[in-house]
Amino acid sequence: MEKAARLFDCIVAQAKAPKPDLLNAKVNGTWKAYSTREAHDMINQLAISLLEMGVSAGDGTTEGRDKIGLISSGRPEWLITDLAVQQTGAILVPLYPNTNCKELEQILNEAEIKYLFVSNQELCDKIHQIIDKLPALKAVYSFDTTEGFTNWSTLFKPLPEGYQERIKTISDTITADTVATIIYTSGTTGRPKGVMLTHKNIMCNVWACGDILGRIPLEHQKALSFLPLNHIFEKTCTYVYLYYGFSVFYAESMETIGANMKEAKPDIFTAVPRLLEKVFEKIMVQGQKLQGFKRKVFFWSIKVAEEFEIGKTDWWYNIKLAIADKLVYSKWRDAIGGNVRAIVIGSSACPIKLEKIFTAAKMVVIEGYGLTETSPVIAANRYQESGRRFGTVGQLVNGVEVQIAEDGEILTKSDCVMVGYYKNPEMTAEVITNGWFHTGDIGELDKDGFLRITDRKKEIFKTSGGKYVAPLPIENKMKENYFIEQMMVVGAERKFTSALIVPSYTHLQPWCVKNDIPITTHQEMVKNPKVIALYQSIINDFNPEFNHVEQVKKVTLLPDEWSIDSGELTPTGKMKRKIITEKYKTEIDKMYTGEEHENPSLVH
Repeated sequence: MEKAARLFDCIVAQAKAPKPDLLNAKVNGTWKAYSTREAHDMINQLAISLLEMGVSAGDGTTEGRDKIGLISSGRPEWLITDLAVQQTGAILVPLYPNTNCKELEQILNEAEIKYLFVSNQELCDKIHQIIDKLPALKAVYSFDTTEGFTNWSTLFKPLPEGYQERIKTISDTITADTVATIIYTSGTTGRPKGVMLTHKNIMCNVWACGDILGRIPLEHQKALSFLPLNHIFEKTCTYVYLYYGFSVFYAESMETIGANMKEAKPDIFTAVPRLLEKVFEKIMVQGQKLQGFKRKVFFWSIKVAEEFEIGKTDWWYNIKLAIADKLVYSKWRDAIGGNVRAIVIGSSACPIKLEKIFTAAKMVVIEGYGLTETSPVIAANRYQESGRRFGTVGQLVNGVEVQIAEDGEILTKSDCVMVGYYKNPEMTAEVITNGWFHTGDIGELDKDGFLRITDRKKEIFKTSGGKYVAPLPIENKMKENYFIEQMMVVGAERKFTSALIVPSYTHLQPWCVKNDIPITTHQEMVKNPKVIALYQSIINDFNPEFNHVEQVKKVTLLPDEWSIDSGELTPTGKMKRKIITEKYKTEIDKMYTGEEHENPSLVH
């Protein structure tokens, strides 16, 4: 296939092999399919309407071009808006639906958003709260029928004569080096930054990722999408789907993913580790309900999956794997449609135990690594066994270079690296030196070219004894235990290392029942001596795997899960360490008061 130079060329490539179900979503409880032709017509109709409204490329500079805002969960309307805006010469600025009003106001004003598209009444209500503070905003359009704002359906009119020439005249001025979008990073600390990405940045990543996904033996070529489309991970994957001929099905919500998978029967989907953990928790809950022989077979199959290794040739193990697949794993696949062959994981590290379990069940986990600033993929494991290695984020994708700096930081150079941060040349200069982007991540590149992420540079802390501790490997390793839901290691400028832990109540509650512990509230559960002893033993089992200064000496068990809504997690599920540290300052201080010895103990 001829390489598309610009993002909107992907839809042209699709038109050469049109699909009856290019984009799909639930409308009033029924799946509605948009064919390639329908999607193409809607894109052109919206582009013409935007042009008629005065949307333009202005003086051609990034700052001079009009900016169009988009706040919505994933749905066909999102992609149609994105592609239409591109063809007008304007720049799309997408935002997370759960962005708070203060940040919305800040971003919409900084980008001087001219027109804004939102999905539903909830978001309309949010915009109503700040609309008087948005001087550049001319109008808001909603995808759903809402009160107060015009429905976007009014923008779809019969295409006028000569529309193709008009669109082509403008699109011909758009080159691969033209900025296509400004994506504001959620950030684990500080103010969101507007990352400027060109058509070339993203398309180079699309071409590179084709090598990862293009060889999956697909029969139906269907993908299920549910991650935020304004996150570059899901956006780039969507253009991979468009470019390589997939049909895309959008889940109704995070709560309906399981049901939507059963209906859509996808071959592939993208996810963050947290979601995979939730899926496995549900599997385990169902397993706990089994009795007798079925229960024994279930937990035996889990043990077999945990022993899985890529390329394992042990004939006896492979017989056990085939039996487990017939009796157990096949039912897991059926529960999510029966066709899933690959799960692409990004955003944060995936526990190796989960990678092994799902891959053993013939749902290959493909973990990759990248940042918004790199469009995003720097490295990724491949679908083929020879291109996969557990515990790594895979080999570099085509066209990407990596250097490991003296302090272990990963530096990367490629056509995928951003132009810079919008209206922030100083910060741009801080992270890009002679074309090399400083990722802020610490890593290792082995002799076979597999990249391993060991920590975030800014998250490594020093104890009061002057010893450095990298929290991420400790957290990732200990979270392999089913009883640990979330964990944050602390100890900066302290005598020893401690941790905050949110138990997995999905697993802890059945354990409490089995051990005659009355099920009450989470608050009471984490204070129970038997529960405390359980977590004491878990920590003690893991500690010998780390050097003395890294070993967790004290732990506080927390009753409430960290979430996006409660403010401890970014929209992509990363921990906001500064926020968590401030929120639980009392609990952390308690672990360092009184006896400052280093005997393992638990605080509750």
